[in-house]
Amino acid sequence: MTVFPALDSVPYAEAPELVAAPVRAALAADGDLAAAAHVVAIDPTLADTAALTAAYDLPEAASANCVVVLGRRGEEERLAACVALADSRVDVNRAVRKRLDVRKASFAPQERAVGETGMEYGGITPVGVPATWPVLVDERVVARDWVVLGSGLRRSKLLLPGALVGRLAGAEVGPYAA
Repeated sequence: MTVFPALDSVPYAEAPELVAAPVRAALAADGDLAAAAHVVAIDPTLADTAALTAAYDLPEAASANCVVVLGRRGEEERLAACVALADSRVDVNRAVRKRLDVRKASFAPQERAVGETGMEYGGITPVGVPATWPVLVDERVVARDWVVLGSGLRRSKLLLPGALVGRLAGAEVGPYAA
C-alpha cells in the first residue's frame, strides 16, 4: 500500500527502528495504531516540514506538526502536545491557553520539549508524549485520510490516518489552529 506515492513508506512493523523509544512504547500499547502506522526513512536535513514538502512535492496539508506548549498559572506549569496541519498554526494564545486554563502560554523551550518527550527536536510527535499531557488535535487533522508526522527522530517520518491521531492517548479534538 502506498500512502503517499512520493514517500517510500513501509508498515511500522517492518521498520520499528525508525521511531524513537517513546513512540515504539506507545505503538506497542495500541495494536490498532501500530497496525495502521507506516514509516519512512528520510534525510535528516529534510525533517522540517518546508524542506520535506518541497523535496517530496507534498502539499503542506499532508503534514501535521506537533508543538509542545508550556502554560503557566502562578507557579504551576502545564504542558501539552498540540497538533495542527502544516498549512495552519496552533492557536496558542487563544484556544490552547483557554483549554490549559493558564494566563500565559508559549512554545516550550527546545531543551525542555526534548527532555520531557525523549524525542529529537524536529521529530517530536504526539505519539508517545508523556501520559499526563493533553494532546490537543486540531479538527482538520482528523479529517485527513493520512498525515505525515514526526517519528521522534529527525531521520524518519511516521504516517497515520488522521482519524487515529484524534484517538491517541490523551487526545482532545477541537478547533486548535488559527
